[in-house]
Amino acid sequence: MSLVSIETLIEGAISGNLVSFPTDTVPALATLPQKADLIFQAKRRSPDKPLILMGATPESLWPYVQGSDEELQLWQKVAQKYWPGPLTLVLPASEMVPREMNPFDPTTIGIRIPNCDIAREIMAQTGPLATTSANFSGQAPLGRMTEINAQFPDVLVLSQEQEIMLASGVPSTVAKWKEISCWEILRQGAVKLKF
Repeated sequence: MSLVSIETLIEGAISGNLVSFPTDTVPALATLPQKADLIFQAKRRSPDKPLILMGATPESLWPYVQGSDEELQLWQKVAQKYWPGPLTLVLPASEMVPREMNPFDPTTIGIRIPNCDIAREIMAQTGPLATTSANFSGQAPLGRMTEINAQFPDVLVLSQEQEIMLASGVPSTVAKWKEISCWEILRQGAVKLKF
């Protein structure tokens, strides 16, 4: 569509459109969780590669996961230490997670709070969003909003070039909870987990 204001982007996201905005790592391609199939189509992404549910606050994300009281306390402790920031926690999904988020394994969901004021400002108004990097699958993440606008003409792209320069360009670390009370690092990114 075009580069748009934050107000227009928020309205578009709430209406179920694909949007793109900066995060603390790489720019996100995002939409409402129940519209996640739009991301798979736009990116030409294989359905066996799940999306991340990103939110403005931890409180907005905990309803999307389920575990014992002890597990929730452990997860929240890790979240307090590393969020907001480039750490994605892959946890057991609650019934609130639409199957479109993770078609091949709907039992898990990756959640994250970005260390980026603009991203959190957007999601404070839209609620948690299904997200991934803004690029065609198998290609390098795009780093500028103008590049994203050119590659995805049907996406509402935030018109703020200066914020993007604050992004690290390094993807988030992805850590998956294992039933034996430990974490498996699925992707080593910016955060080095210490327990």
